[in-house]
Amino acid sequence: MHLRSCPRRPRTPRRTRTGIALRALSVLPLAALLALSACASGGSATTAGSAARAELAALPKATPSVLAPYYRQKLSWRSCGAPGFQCATMRAPLDYAHPGAGDVRLAVSRTRATDPAKRLGSLLVNPGGPGGSAVGYLQSYAGVGYPAPVRARYDLVAVDPRGVGRSEPVECLDGRRMDAYTQTDTTPDDRRETDGLVEAYRGFAEACGAHAARLLRHVSTVEAARDMDILRAALGDRRLTYVGASYGTFLGATYAGLFPDRVGRLVLDGALDPSLSARELNLEQTAGFETAFRSFAKDCARRTDCPLGREENEIGPRLKAFFGALDRRPLPTGDPDGRRLGEALATTGVIAAMYDESSWEQLRAALTAAIEDRDGAGLLALSDSYYQRDPDGRYSNLMSANAAVNCLDLPAAFATPEQAEQALPAFEKASPVFGEGLAWASLNCTYWPVRPTGRPHRITAKGAAPIVVVGTTRDPATPYRWAKSLARQLSSARLLTYVGDGHTAYGRGSACIDSTIDTYLLDGTPPSRGKRCS
Repeated sequence: MHLRSCPRRPRTPRRTRTGIALRALSVLPLAALLALSACASGGSATTAGSAARAELAALPKATPSVLAPYYRQKLSWRSCGAPGFQCATMRAPLDYAHPGAGDVRLAVSRTRATDPAKRLGSLLVNPGGPGGSAVGYLQSYAGVGYPAPVRARYDLVAVDPRGVGRSEPVECLDGRRMDAYTQTDTTPDDRRETDGLVEAYRGFAEACGAHAARLLRHVSTVEAARDMDILRAALGDRRLTYVGASYGTFLGATYAGLFPDRVGRLVLDGALDPSLSARELNLEQTAGFETAFRSFAKDCARRTDCPLGREENEIGPRLKAFFGALDRRPLPTGDPDGRRLGEALATTGVIAAMYDESSWEQLRAALTAAIEDRDGAGLLALSDSYYQRDPDGRYSNLMSANAAVNCLDLPAAFATPEQAEQALPAFEKASPVFGEGLAWASLNCTYWPVRPTGRPHRITAKGAAPIVVVGTTRDPATPYRWAKSLARQLSSARLLTYVGDGHTAYGRGSACIDSTIDTYLLDGTPPSRGKRCS
């Protein structure tokens, strides 16, 4: 899997207890993480190799005549079952190199500015993934949970990227087969188990190729960014104003690189580094989850209800031993579909709780039930939230879209299982608790039926207006060094640092972060250089 995928994990924002943000996780057994795959970069080792990597080139300023009908289209807004929101369908070319080859139809939603006399324009939002529904995020959280002054001055708008949510979604496995897939053992003990893991990835890839052949070659981030420019024009905005989280930062940075002269106010929160390879991304994200887990372990050891002991340095080894016990003997969960809690689902449940420190209490309770009462229901619920599985056994298309985008954007991390096995020491050094599973999960794009069209690259967006890049120091899914790297690449970036835990920073309870971003969105003033908040 591509750790760069980071669909934002559902969480309740600290600013308001109404609404849910989407997720920041991802695609395969346990590993589809990054958004978020988010489901899905930058730093030390990053940058030695990335300095020589190609730079994303801007497109010509003039819109090609062959694309003019798309740019001139008028959106037909209608009510869509969500009070206060309107919906429309936008056309975009399936293949920008051959616009006559057909269209994709993209789902768009908006809620109008509450103070139209002071309206600044449209504010496009994306929650990450790739694979997170931006329309769902808008209607369930951003459109009602963003600060009132921002909602007063902007129409809040979302488009589900091609292949995602309501925009001709990529579909691979049905619910029953997804249940089996998410339980695949990602820590194989022998050749038989390794072959089983390979067959699971191969079967997933083949199903995607069979069910989504038309779209699979055209769900790249570059194409999604070009779609956003058509939407900008259809909305009547001269420049794009945008808030993207997790993978949404890669989408927003890509837009800036392609259309630097059309950049308005861009907030890139929980940044990815486009200059990293899939292997580098996965390895560095593995270290990010270890950082978050150590923060959890430190907190857990102080609490009387910590089921892993009172010594901080014992918590990781005890959790790893617990995972090993589940590999041998899964726990009952009471699930009506008969699922038991094995190592794969338990690990995913723990990782899901790393995205937001407000989930640590729930995680302690789930671990206590599993360890002391042999009841795996709590960890299974956390895993289901990560995979967006509903109680009826249906999955959103998050995991399918996550893989489709990630495997098109970058070459696979490993070409063979042997390469993954050789990388185990590096991954286990990065995270003694999660490293083994995340190394093997990095095979998810190895068997993909479509060749990648993207490569690691730098994005400078020369000539763009000031862009705000936000990084959280103990972010598990998008490590802080990625934000620093992206801010160094973007010629007009200002780095805003949140000193804290969890994935992304805006709307998570820091008045300093929120007021700084709100000020930028409302009057265009970026944060001072080097600004840090807690």
